[in-house]
Amino acid sequence: MADYGLPDVPFHAGPLLTGHDAYEGMSLSERKRLLGLFVIMTRRLPITYRTFVHRKSDFDDNRQRFEAQLKRDIVNLLLAHLSDFHSYGTVKVYYDGGQQIVTDALRGEIEYALSIDAIVYRDASPRDYRLEQVADFLCTLELTCEKFRNGEQTETDNKFFGDWKSFRVNYLKPIRRKRLES
Repeated sequence: MADYGLPDVPFHAGPLLTGHDAYEGMSLSERKRLLGLFVIMTRRLPITYRTFVHRKSDFDDNRQRFEAQLKRDIVNLLLAHLSDFHSYGTVKVYYDGGQQIVTDALRGEIEYALSIDAIVYRDASPRDYRLEQVADFLCTLELTCEKFRNGEQTETDNKFFGDWKSFRVNYLKPIRRKRLES
């Protein structure tokens, strides 16, 4: 980032897009350049990912139904890739604790599906872990995809990503090559 004359700021998609927190006072072009560098880094990382998208309204605000669906999603993904997970000596789960329902689902279903003693849980902060920043970015892209599909994209989405076609070609498609299918 220094080579490009940009500050070394931990990536956090929401504030980057809106110009808040550590990005306050940065121009739109600087923030777009930071996003571009982060995209390049993410494309080069040897990672796979999977996100789950659910609308609360689909569950009639029924927390138990939502939690059950989230647990099914997690366990089905883990079981589909069980041999991959068992090939690691240690499985580390980093989560920022943002939503208790997610924390509970992750902990319970990972322990259930993997049934190994080599699981380590760590609090994660985007300031401390680059992979946490990557996870934030991937979730932002998947959420932005849903917003475009439903015609709910914001002016900020359009400023950073362009129209649906530009977003899909320049951001979503290259990143989705890393998506872990269930």
